[in-house]
Amino acid sequence: MSGHHTGSPSENGELQRSLSNRHLQLIAIGGAIGTGLFMGSGKTISLAGPSILVIYMIIGFMVFLVMRALGELLLSNLQYKSFIDFSTDLIGPWAGYFVGWTYWLCWITIGIADLSAIIYYLQFFNNGLPFTPGEGVLISIASIVFIMGLNLATVKLFGEMEFWFALIKIIAIVVLIAVGLWMIFTGFTNDAGTVASFAHIWDHGGLFPTGAMGFLAGFQIAIFAFVGVELVGTTAAETKDPERNLPKAVNSIPIRIIIFYVLALVIVMSVTPWDQINPSVSPFVNLFSQAGIAAAAIIMNLVVLSSVMSSMNSGVFSTSRMLFGLSREEQAPKAFGRLNPRAVPANALYFSAVCLLLGAALQYFVPNTVEAFTLATTLSTILFICVWLMIIWSYMIYYRTRPELHAKSVFKLPGGLVTCWIVIIFFVGMIGVLALEDDTRRALMVSPIWFVLLILGYLGFYKQKHK
Repeated sequence: MSGHHTGSPSENGELQRSLSNRHLQLIAIGGAIGTGLFMGSGKTISLAGPSILVIYMIIGFMVFLVMRALGELLLSNLQYKSFIDFSTDLIGPWAGYFVGWTYWLCWITIGIADLSAIIYYLQFFNNGLPFTPGEGVLISIASIVFIMGLNLATVKLFGEMEFWFALIKIIAIVVLIAVGLWMIFTGFTNDAGTVASFAHIWDHGGLFPTGAMGFLAGFQIAIFAFVGVELVGTTAAETKDPERNLPKAVNSIPIRIIIFYVLALVIVMSVTPWDQINPSVSPFVNLFSQAGIAAAAIIMNLVVLSSVMSSMNSGVFSTSRMLFGLSREEQAPKAFGRLNPRAVPANALYFSAVCLLLGAALQYFVPNTVEAFTLATTLSTILFICVWLMIIWSYMIYYRTRPELHAKSVFKLPGGLVTCWIVIIFFVGMIGVLALEDDTRRALMVSPIWFVLLILGYLGFYKQKHK
């Protein structure tokens, strides 16, 4: 473990434990308030209506159970730096290979989705006009170079930037809730003559106005809003005092979901009834511009941009840590396991950046940013579900084969194996739900290509080395 060696951590090739509790808490919150909430919620509301509140609570609860399993596993053996380590140890080397590379691709696809979101939000400052594909690619390159600069410095600087990025998002949502409550209590009337009121939540066709199909369709984008919550597990290796800080960060997830998702969307749908919300405009930006706060739309767009940058920042951080871990397990090129003098896996960062640049080329092939965003988000949702299921599978093996560790754990997953089966059935069902909508079905049909590439890579690269 780093911290127990003499000499500098980078000499020992160890990651540094330089993230404090303040950093970990806000990385967890920042991970939970992603682009999906700001950019995707308009579309989710138009699909599911007020039942989106139920959807967020269900998914939030399931993700919380996955996080409890993750927390118990990481604390059962402090040599585990991330889920690569425990899936390799408990299921086998192929599982570590599968989880590490899949999680890496998760964040690369999110990075690509974020690039299309950045271009989409910058249109606001371009008088609402779309950029040419060439301009889009230039914006993407500039964003990637900026994020790379942040990540190549020390881990502490990454934590500090992420702290402020997350703080901006939190303040924005708290202000949105406050402004929305003021509009509701003062009987604000919008241009369409609608008076803001909590009654809109059940007055426009009840809680499930779009029926079962609409309710199910809402899950797809809503799940994407939660990806990144497990980032707490990736940062565990670089956190001081994980036994105290990790449970704290995991246990506060349900409270965050209720405040940031449920409450914010209750406010949004009380000010503007769900059937009047434009799916292609961020409901957050819309609420402020309705309130007649002139600068608010500009400020909110900047907040959403910083949120997207924060998501990319977290993504590039975790992709480099995954490649570092894979390299240490000899499941990725050795170069990715080298640290620069500031204890940052720089080669792994460069590789991820190049892959993101290739992803930026998507702007040429799918010029419609919302379509590009949906494709990338669905693909990452499928991959994230696979990673979450691997965490649960690792937990089930740990529960059966290491009962003594489970017995002395102070941070147990409630319900043990029964909980595991509930989570598995739920997420497998979610993959089925993705087949219902045309745009998400396409990404679902593409996803097996990745698994074929993984198998070939494993048999060709890893197996050859270990003959």
